[in-house]
Parts: sequence; structure tokens; C-alpha cells
Amino acid sequence: MPLTRPAPAAVLLAAGSLLLTGCGASGPTTAKAAVTLVNCGHDVAVETPPRHAVSLNQGTTEILLSLGLADRLAGTATWTDPVMKGLEKANARVPRIADDNPSFERVLDTDPDFVAASFVSTLGKGGVATREQFEKLGVPTYVSPSDCAGKDNSGGGDGARDEALGIDTVYGEVRDLATVFGVKERGDALVASLRQRMEKATAGVDASDVTLLYWFANSESPYMAGCCGAPGIITRALGAQNAFDDTHEEWPQINWETVADRDPDVLVIGDLTRKSQTAESAAKKIAFLESNPVTRTMDAVRHKRYVLLSGQAMNPTIRTVEGVERVTAGLRRFGLVK
Repeated sequence: MPLTRPAPAAVLLAAGSLLLTGCGASGPTTAKAAVTLVNCGHDVAVETPPRHAVSLNQGTTEILLSLGLADRLAGTATWTDPVMKGLEKANARVPRIADDNPSFERVLDTDPDFVAASFVSTLGKGGVATREQFEKLGVPTYVSPSDCAGKDNSGGGDGARDEALGIDTVYGEVRDLATVFGVKERGDALVASLRQRMEKATAGVDASDVTLLYWFANSESPYMAGCCGAPGIITRALGAQNAFDDTHEEWPQINWETVADRDPDVLVIGDLTRKSQTAESAAKKIAFLESNPVTRTMDAVRHKRYVLLSGQAMNPTIRTVEGVERVTAGLRRFGLVK
């Protein structure tokens, strides 16, 4: 996601099906259940299921909460949206140590036995701390595979993808974390629920004649989705086309003249709660689109074909499934698919 990016949720759909256990009751765990795995080029060894973990990004946090692990979280950070519907009570039990990136020292104050993040940049130079800094202190770390699989994060911005991300990588993260925490069956059940929702949302849908454009944030130099991140998962699931499929950058900044020239059928708009950039909320984005002389003549603007998504749905998270559901519903509402 754009490095300063993030967001709220417009109306959330059917997220309650993700809740697999009661409000965070994690239940008994194996006393000695060593887990080893390779994660984004790092060997991760966890001798016992974490009891005092810290999650540094909302996407990872919502997986852990959905797995019923609230009582094993010592803290969360970097929130871009209201918590996923159905997880409010579990989330209220977990200390929020920062709304954005916390300091390394603040994380260490929680005495963590495991640290997880959604983005390579969070556990890298310029982020909270490097993975090596935590590992030198004996604290295992984990980064969402979706931010490193087939992706180059060495340049500026949000990185670029050599290959298209698939939803199975998100499912793999769910299974990894469930295994690390000793709740494998819960992970399998959560993945099964997500798969079922994807199948239901896409059954019989053919949007091959529809072009979509995903606008995350910023009205002055807007961040639009490239071909191959979470918006790509949504687009391919529906058989649609992304107006900027010709760029492999995760969130390139594209001028409005180029956007208007592409003239997509539907605008998928990030409805953000943060205030770090211009036009964060969907309301402000739409007001800009309908008043700017370059954009107001676009077909999607004239016909008000807008689909609102949370920032988390536009990231590679379990809420990307929610994104598929909402975009499908929008296309049906506009009469673009049956």
C-alpha cells in the first residue's frame, strides 16, 4: 500500500463468517510445539506457541483476532480502518500501542515473544525495526508472504510485482499463523470460510467487458492500483480488466489526464479514515471527481458508478475477499453483470 496510505470501511459485508471462536478465547496449547518455516527469506523458529505477541499492521491483527487469539496479543499498531465487523469485542481487549508505526522501544516494552507485520517496510529499515534487531533479542518475526512473494521492495514507493499475487498466498498466511500459534484447525476452518465466500461471490459472474480503476488516496497525485496486487486478485476473480494493467508497480501515482484518457467503466474508491493525504474519505474523492474539469466528464463519474472499499480490502488481506464481494455487488447494481 502507499507508504503513508490506509483506511476505513464503507459498509462491510458478511465478515461475521470469519469468526471461528468466541471472543478471543485461544484455548489450551501444546507445551512444546516447535515450528520452523521459511518466511520472506528468513528462517523462523518458534519453540512454543506465542503467548505475548505483537502485531504491527491491521491486516495481520485481523487474522489473529479471527483465529480467536486476542488473549495472546500484547499489542497492535498501524490501524487504517475500523476493525473488521464482528471482531470489535475481541479487539477491545488488546492494547493498541500506536495508531501508526510504534517505536522499537515501545514494542519491546510489551515483552513480545513473537512479532508479526503485513509489510516488509514495517520490519525493515525506516520501519519499526529490522527483523534482525528483533531476532538478536530472541524474538521471532513474521511478515505477510503477500508482500514478498514475486515482489521487489528494493526501490522507492510500494514496490513492484514480477508476477500476479493470488489469493492462495493470503490463505497461506492464515495457515502459517494458525500453525505458529498451535491452532491449525482454526486456520483450516477460516480458509474454508474464505474460499466459500469467494466462490459464492464469483459464481456465474463474467465481467470481461468491464474496466475497473482502483483509487486508493491523494487527489493531487493519486495512487492507482497496478496490475498485480490485491486489486488484481479482485479483478481477475471477476474476469474484468484493470485500467492500469500495464504497470507492475503496486500503487503508481498517475496524473488525472491519463486516468481520464483510460475512462474506466467503474471507479473502485478507497474510503479512508486517516488524514495523512488529500481526499482520504470516499466523500472527498467523489466531490473531487465531480468538480474537477478533467475527471467530471469520465463515464463512470457521469453515471456515478462508484464502489467503496476499505483500505484493508485493497491490501492483500483476508478482507480482499470482502473486496470481491463488494465489487461484484456494485457491478450487479450498475447492470454490468447479471
